[in-house]
Amino acid sequence: MFKKGYLQISFAWLFAIIAGIFILFLAIFMATKIIQTEQTAQSAKVGKEIGILLNPLETSFETGKVNSLLMPVETRIYSECNNKGNFGNQIIRISQKSFKEWTDTDINVYFENKYIFSDNPVEGREFYLFSKPFEFPFKVSDLIYITSSLKKYCFANAPEEIKEELLALKQQNIIVGDCVKPEELIMVCFGGAECEINVNYNLKYVEKNNEKMYFEEDALMYAAIFSNKELYECQLKRLMQRVSVLTSLYRDKSTFLSQRTECSSNLNLLELKNLASNFDSSISLERIYDITNDIKNKNDLAACKLW
Repeated sequence: MFKKGYLQISFAWLFAIIAGIFILFLAIFMATKIIQTEQTAQSAKVGKEIGILLNPLETSFETGKVNSLLMPVETRIYSECNNKGNFGNQIIRISQKSFKEWTDTDINVYFENKYIFSDNPVEGREFYLFSKPFEFPFKVSDLIYITSSLKKYCFANAPEEIKEELLALKQQNIIVGDCVKPEELIMVCFGGAECEINVNYNLKYVEKNNEKMYFEEDALMYAAIFSNKELYECQLKRLMQRVSVLTSLYRDKSTFLSQRTECSSNLNLLELKNLASNFDSSISLERIYDITNDIKNKNDLAACKLW
């Protein structure tokens, strides 16, 4: 009888332990699911907030101001794009560190009117943002460059106008001229020594990771410096899509003005539209740029300017 009672008590305790372990496992599982759901929602929220924050900044950036974005935790900002539709999409995805691990989500936030150039991902807690307007030949959009405070860039042997612009920015992770400790910096060289990023300002290309990205105008030069080739080429195609649509609008405006006033323009907008619509890669920029220069010069001299 004594042994039988002993076995019954042991079984009761064993059952209680197993039940307790199951309940504890279930509680941990549910807590993990809730945390993951919250992190996913938070990542989507942060992605939307970044896009919204850029709205008022785009115009203020034209005056050469730098803005910073401070995150509460270590953050990775993924900047991607696609060419679907008339303008394509800027895609932002956020990953944040939680319990010493990165929380990867599949939540993408889309914007039609944003053009962000950055590492992919750009990582840190504090990020610097500045922008330049891209004109081709009319204002197309503002290009936004995002860098992390963890990465410092040194611009060596830059043309005087580039030096003056960067010095005026006073961006903390950009050094112009002498680099005291180049081993701690990402070197951006305009001719001369081989560096991580080489800019040929005469032939208009940026060489990075053994790949060339061609540019026209300084706005695209910065875009190539601060992003990778895949993102740069994708965003450039989006910009050309926008050029094509805007060119159609200016053609309609030109037709409207010529019918109702004595204003007539001899701008080669149709060829610009066709070239922009069939744009393939940055190596084609030079040909289009020659046409935009001709259009810009004629519009500047016209009695009735289209823009």
